[in-house]
Amino acid sequence: MDHCYTSGLISLEQALEKLLTQTAPLTETEAINLTQSAGRITATNIISPINVPPFDNSAMDGYAIRLTDLNDTQILPVAGKVLAGIPFQGEWPVGTCIRIMTGAPIPAGTDAVVMQEQAEVTESGVRFTYPVHQGQNIRTIGEDIAQNTAVLPQGIKLSTAQLPLLASLGIAQVDVIRKLKVAIFSTGDELQTIGEPLQAGQIYDTNRFAVRLMLEKLDCDVIDLGVIPDDPDALRHAFVQTNELADLVISSGGVSVGEADYTKQILDEMGEISFWKLAIKPGKPFAFGKLKNAWFCGLPGNPVSAVLTFYQLVQPLITHLSGFTAWQPPMRLSAKVITPLKKSPGRLDFQRGIAALNKQGELEVRSTGHQGSHIFSSYSLGNCFIVLERERGSVVTGETVQIEFFNHLLKNQ
Repeated sequence: MDHCYTSGLISLEQALEKLLTQTAPLTETEAINLTQSAGRITATNIISPINVPPFDNSAMDGYAIRLTDLNDTQILPVAGKVLAGIPFQGEWPVGTCIRIMTGAPIPAGTDAVVMQEQAEVTESGVRFTYPVHQGQNIRTIGEDIAQNTAVLPQGIKLSTAQLPLLASLGIAQVDVIRKLKVAIFSTGDELQTIGEPLQAGQIYDTNRFAVRLMLEKLDCDVIDLGVIPDDPDALRHAFVQTNELADLVISSGGVSVGEADYTKQILDEMGEISFWKLAIKPGKPFAFGKLKNAWFCGLPGNPVSAVLTFYQLVQPLITHLSGFTAWQPPMRLSAKVITPLKKSPGRLDFQRGIAALNKQGELEVRSTGHQGSHIFSSYSLGNCFIVLERERGSVVTGETVQIEFFNHLLKNQ
């Protein structure tokens, strides 16, 4: 490829840096019930209102003892029993032990709990058959979580790993960042809404449907304006409307060179928008900037390109705007290619592939087939991106490449 053709393109890393450094996370919060908080982002550090455990308790079924009552030959009579939820009542006579169950409160004065497998029960009482040390088998108050300490930081997504923990602390409400409001629409007279019959020259609006699905997986509030015709008044009205309703506006189509000049004109009227040519394939045309109130991303019109640019650029932007601090870029792994891959130097290429371990436990990858930007079936067939470096050419069987497994936005299961 002629490198003059690609010299004006910006890299994926440069584009991502611009997205993340020019934007700031939402700061508006809301208090919601714990049972409704799955997938939400914590707005503050969450502080434990109690100690966990809330009292000293037994880690074993066994016997509570005082070391001063114990010697090598003495048999200790059992003075009573302690069950989980039922503390020991009354006085504890000197020279005796107390039967105790797992989770039961430790009687005052207890030095250790001896597990029942290390005790011999006789008619006179209990003889302990192993050495005993101070504090054994006692869970102390606050050992897991101390009262007034932070149990979860700000900016994490609440899920199965965190919510039961909060429930165990008796926390019924949590403060979370409000959901990001994202408005979407597609542009083009050739687009038809899914479910309506195609007219001559029309195609179905795949992009907006795919974008909406991914936004829902990212837990955004979606405002869907449908298909906007190639008309400057209709387009201006759509931008004015979405600018008032949303935090982020995402359009599909109309960002390539030569496409509808009034799109760029209207965007320039309403804010500061940059039209980028990205050094990636598919997905070279991309627009980003700020309307008066809302951020804006313009995706390419080709379906594969639209999904790729959303996945690689808009996804991290949304997690950033949503206040999620633990998001990580996709991990790249090395894999051996088992089918040839066609590529020209000049752009970072994200080909769709199918990766699996071979019988030797080595990671291998093969192409899903034709990689045209209109072949959306490549996402359904594949489970990863084959990431070919910007200056790399075609790849022959047996070479090593980098792959990114699809995350939850594109996984088939």
